[in-house]
Order: sequence, then structure tokens, then C-alpha cells
Amino acid sequence: MIMIRVLVFLVVVLVLGFGFAWLADRPGDLVVTFAGMQHKVSLMVAASAIVALVAGVMLIWWIIKSVIASPYALRRHFRARKRDRGYQSLSTGLIAAGAGDGQTARRMIKQAEKLLNVDQEPLIKLLDAQAAMLEGRTDDARAKFQEMLDDPETKLLGLRGLYLEAQRLGAREASRQYAEQAALLAPNVEWAASAALGQKTAHGDWDGALLLLEKQKSGKQIDKETAKRERAVLLTAKAIDTFESDPVGSKPIAIEANKLAPDLVPAAIIAAKTLFQQGDLRKGSKILEHVWKKEPHPEVAETYVHARLGDSILDRLKRARHLASLYPHHAESSLAVAHAALAAGELKEAREAAEAVLRTAPRESAYLLLADIEEAQTGDQGRVRQWLSRAVKAPRDPAWTADGYVSERWAPASPVTGKLDAFEWKVPVEQIGAVIDAGDDFDSALAAKPVKPVPQHDTEPLIPAKSVIVAAEKPVIRVIEPEADIADAEIVTAEPISKPAPVKAEPKPAETAKPEEVHAHERVASVLPPLPEKVVVAEREEEALVIPVPDDPGVQPDDEKDRPNKKFRLF
Repeated sequence: MIMIRVLVFLVVVLVLGFGFAWLADRPGDLVVTFAGMQHKVSLMVAASAIVALVAGVMLIWWIIKSVIASPYALRRHFRARKRDRGYQSLSTGLIAAGAGDGQTARRMIKQAEKLLNVDQEPLIKLLDAQAAMLEGRTDDARAKFQEMLDDPETKLLGLRGLYLEAQRLGAREASRQYAEQAALLAPNVEWAASAALGQKTAHGDWDGALLLLEKQKSGKQIDKETAKRERAVLLTAKAIDTFESDPVGSKPIAIEANKLAPDLVPAAIIAAKTLFQQGDLRKGSKILEHVWKKEPHPEVAETYVHARLGDSILDRLKRARHLASLYPHHAESSLAVAHAALAAGELKEAREAAEAVLRTAPRESAYLLLADIEEAQTGDQGRVRQWLSRAVKAPRDPAWTADGYVSERWAPASPVTGKLDAFEWKVPVEQIGAVIDAGDDFDSALAAKPVKPVPQHDTEPLIPAKSVIVAAEKPVIRVIEPEADIADAEIVTAEPISKPAPVKAEPKPAETAKPEEVHAHERVASVLPPLPEKVVVAEREEEALVIPVPDDPGVQPDDEKDRPNKKFRLF
């Protein structure tokens, strides 16, 4: 606008200059007769007088106009100044609300209400609602958002606030309704469309979710690849939901989902199941083999091994071996073979496969599987307890996780945020335990020799036991009642004993040890943690010290809580 005025001014000046130059080149006189008198002036003077007269008239008109309009101009000036101060207060209040300063936000609201018209400025309502939320007055905040619904200009803002409040309170149905209203009011708003899509997915409205996804794709709210992936997720969920009731109808849905996202494990599994249901073993197996080559998954192995109901356990073992050969040296491949071999009674192969997992990627399921193998192969309860105790402190297996939520089964959307395709197959962060030493711990678990005890804190020397074995360097006394349960065995560290004097037995070969003593030694070793390398347990009978002890009365119930805890602890 200013440039236009400058250009107009320059044009006027040029025209005047051109006109005066033209008159200067053409001299002449101007004669004016007025009231019987004749006035003669030059043409240049006459033109200058006319221009000056016009300029004087315009100046006088501007002055008169300014005087007449001055009251309105003053009012407009003060009103603009007041409005500027109000917006400054409003801006300060919004910043304070964003920073969490509720007191400053409330003070700025009062100033803004005095300087601005509340009905014409929706930001005051928003600031008022945010201040109420900061002060913990959630009912007042919801009332403010509800008032915004009456104004078309602030309706979407009110729906957003009510949706967030419903989400915070866990009111799923209310949040779904607010999201749907917002999606209808503004289909291009991402949060409304995503929230409505998540809510429809959570309620199993697959057709409605697919329709809404198509609208998002048509409105270019999401790109083609994202729309393709999310459509595959929704079709997979729909196929899983309808597989039991309508396996024939779920087949084309599952096949389409697998084509859209070949690397989506649940889509491959449900597609293979629908094919297996109709006897198409070859095509279903190819789908599972394709996804297995990309990333082995235990559910894929389970579906692949049990593809045909009439197969024997040996046939299933062959299928597990074939699947493992597609991705050798992977933990899931070894676990698949181990499970199938255990079911088929091939315990040696099952043990070798499970032990291979411990050497490469130790995890909880491998130790639990070895406990089952130990139970079936040897029945040694001490060794079984060893494997179970190691499973407790082993790294956890991967699971379906989304936004910190761990699920036993895959789901199309996160139950926390409602986001589609949020579940990932990984080790849950909150379940990551201390990683055990795969080498030392695994070797000690498989060692043929009994596990040696760890020395504990020194205690008062005990008076005789029926069976006591003393270590060579630092005495470690293991008190074992011949008929007591192995869980009652305790480990105490004793200072050098002066009384009574050690009683040495006649030297005997190690082979002549009594079967009862050897059995007790093995039973204790199966539940005790390993000793440091420098501690050597006396194996010869002449190094053992036998001290008779009175019967232990045990621990009184009142003193049980004060008894030191020497059992295994995870944390």
C-alpha cells in the first residue's frame, strides 16, 4: 500500500513538472476582466496560482477533516492500545500455562478479561481451561471445554480437550465418541482420524476402520506405504477374529493381508492357517518359510510343525528340522527342534539343541526346556532345580510389546494409545534381567562333578554334627542330617577349631566311600552355588573332621523373620 502511494506521488510530480516545462516553452499572457477592471498576467504565473490555490484548498480540507474525526481517532487509538495490552497479557498467560505456572496464568486471565472481550476472543476460554487443569480443577476444565462446543469456531478445540480428559480418566467409550465427532467435523485433522481409527479397532469394527483408513488415504493424510501397511494390519485382525466362525470367508482376507505385508508375522500365520484348514499344505508352508527366512518366530515354528493334524510326532520332528535348516544357527531354530524332539522322545537331540541356544543366546525358555528334558531323561530333581533356578535369572524371551504394554498375543493396535501397528516382537524393557555368564554358568551346569559350595559369613562354631565335611584352605562345614530333607541343609563357615581335637580316620581309597555319604554329597552339591576356584572340598576321608552335634531344635516362629536369608535372590 505504501509503495502504491509513493508511485502515485511520483507520477503527480512528474506530470506537474512536465506541464510547467511545456508552459515555459510557450510564453503567453492571461487577461482577466473582473468588476470593470482588466488584469493581465503571464501564463506561467496564472498556472502557478491555480496549482497553489488547489493545494491550499486541499490542505484546508485535510485540517477540517482531521478536527472533525479527531474524537474517533482518539477512541480508536486507545482501543488499539487496550487490545494490544490484552493480547500481551493473553500471550504471557499462554506461556505461563505451557510452563506449568498456574498462578501466573490465572493472573493473566483476569487482566485479559478486563482488556479484551471474552465472547469474541476464544483464546481466553482455552487459557482458562488450561489454568483449571493446572490447578487440579478438572470439573471446571471439562465445563470450559463443554462451553466451547456451542461456538463453531471453538468446537474442535473443545472436542480435543474433552477427548484428552476422557483418555486421562480411562473413559474409553467417551473418548471414542469425542474422536468420532472431531473426525466428522474435520476429517483432515490427524489426531481425530487416528483416534477414531484406534477406537474402531479396539471395538472390533474392522469395516468401519477400513473405511476410515480409505478416507485418510484419499485425503492424503497418510502416505501410500503407511496406508498399505495399516490396511494389512486391519485385514489380519479381521481374519483372526473371523477364522474360528468362518474359516472359508477369512481365507481371502488373510491372503490379501499377507500380500500387502509379507513380513508381517501374524498375517503370514493366519494366512497359513486358513490354507492348512482347506488342505493346501504346500502353499501355506511356503508362506511360513518365506517369513521364517526373514526373521524366525516361535509362533511361525509352532504353526509350521503342526500344519497337518494327522502327522505323527516323528513327522513333526522332520518338519521342525527342515524349518531350522532354512535359518541355521538361530536360537529359534534350535528351540523349534528341541521342542519337537522332546515331544518325539529324542531326548539327546532335544538336549543338544537346547544347549546350543544357551551357548549363543541364553534365555529363560531354554533353561525351562532343559528342566523338562532333565525330568524326562534322568529324573534327577536336583538337576531340574538347577535349571529352574537359572531360568529365574536368565534373560527373558521376546514378547509382543507396545508402549510398555506386554501382551501374550499380537494385537492390531496399542491398548495404551490406540496406535495401529504398534506391537513389536522384542524383549520387554521392564523385564530385562541381569544377563548371566553364558560360558561359566553353562559349563558349571553341565559339569559332571558336583557343584561346590560357596563360603558364607563366619558364624559361631557348631558342636558336632553327624556328618561334617571340612574344606582344605578355609573350613566350610556342611551340616547334613542323614534323614533330613535337602532343603534344610545349611552352609556355615567355621574358624579353626581347637576343641575337640580332629579325629583322623584311617586312610581309605576314594572308591571305598560309603554309598550313603556319596549320595548325600551329591544331593548337597545339586542345590549349592559354586565355590571360588581356590576353595577345594576335601574328597578323601582322612581330611574329613567328624564332630558329634546335639539335635538342632530349629528356629522359633518368632525368630523366623530375623533369620538371615541365604536362599537364592533374583534382585
